[in-house]
Amino acid sequence: MSLYSRRGVSAQKEEVHRATARLNQGLFPHAFCKLYPDHLGGDKDWVNVMHADGAGTKSILAYLYWKETGDTAVWKGIAQDAVVMNLDDLLCAGIYDNILFSSTIDRNKRLIPAEILEAVINGTQELFETLADFGINIHYLGGETADVGDVVRTIAVNGTMSARWPVHRIVSNDKIKSGDVIVGFASYGQAVYENFFNSGIGSNGLTSARHDMLNKSYAQRFTESYDTGMPDDVAYIGPYRFHDELPNPGYASGTVPEGSSLRIADLILSPTRTYAPLLKQLLEQRFDSIHGLIHCSGGGQTKCMKYLPGEFRIVKDNMLPVPPVFDLIRKSSGSDSREMYQVFNMGCRLEVFTEPAAASDLIGMAAALGIQAQVTGHVSASAKKELVLETGSEQITYS
Repeated sequence: MSLYSRRGVSAQKEEVHRATARLNQGLFPHAFCKLYPDHLGGDKDWVNVMHADGAGTKSILAYLYWKETGDTAVWKGIAQDAVVMNLDDLLCAGIYDNILFSSTIDRNKRLIPAEILEAVINGTQELFETLADFGINIHYLGGETADVGDVVRTIAVNGTMSARWPVHRIVSNDKIKSGDVIVGFASYGQAVYENFFNSGIGSNGLTSARHDMLNKSYAQRFTESYDTGMPDDVAYIGPYRFHDELPNPGYASGTVPEGSSLRIADLILSPTRTYAPLLKQLLEQRFDSIHGLIHCSGGGQTKCMKYLPGEFRIVKDNMLPVPPVFDLIRKSSGSDSREMYQVFNMGCRLEVFTEPAAASDLIGMAAALGIQAQVTGHVSASAKKELVLETGSEQITYS
């Protein structure tokens, strides 16, 4: 049994998928979000979407960091995580404007004071104001904030996004075909619209990152930060504390800026990058070239398999460099490549399936925004759905 499973979580969410198997899959079963007829407007040429996601267990990392430092600014990053995990899913269905957002925050009031709520709520609004400068308009409609200390140990920060969108501008993934290439977009670095270096960690696999990288002292001092029923040998088993410096900067690979001095906290608490400014441009200017969009979130590099419109063999044989944060997690946990690539994005959190001739344009548009991109793989016909990852000397097959 994997470390991930022994901690009571699942990268592939098999039980969730079984529980929802009988539900209506929407108008476009292969689209990244579930899309329904326009019940709000009654127009057959439009669709509705309502999508829910959140920051996950990354909020526990913020809690630990805040307890050690007293720095409430870390909670703005959690606000961004909760928004982006919703927004970038909608983006991968082709939706990028006039979106409604409602937050859901559950807290243990005994441990989470009002200033943290204010930091999360104000951080959400600030992010929306920044995105509006790039033409992505999200309307903050409030939400639910509940004091439920008997339910949550610390705090859970989630949200729901909804939108109404023209059906002819939806990316359904049904255009993915044999001969397509995959353009991968880096989750690390510093885009022109970001004020910070991004480690690439995103908001998936943070249970693993927390327990594999932070040392046992966090379990001893903050028992409220984890499920004390899990086996002791998988709880906070790492060598690091938040203030420790990055031991092996990735200067040579370009995944870390030359001369940077980064702490472990900077790596595992790096707010999730949104691709919204980039995808708005791609969807407005290159829509016909976009055959499919995949947000490599839960499921990591295997996420694409769930949204293929048929039996295809996906080969990813030119992956982007792996940022140091994932190498540190791998070394701390002893996880093999197979598990790492199906839990984490490994440096690439967005994939565009397109024809080979269009790839260079998409890569150039990303470069103009400071986002590294390259052709990472290709699609071919197959008798079954299959993914082959070539990572250095390893070849990993998922089916």
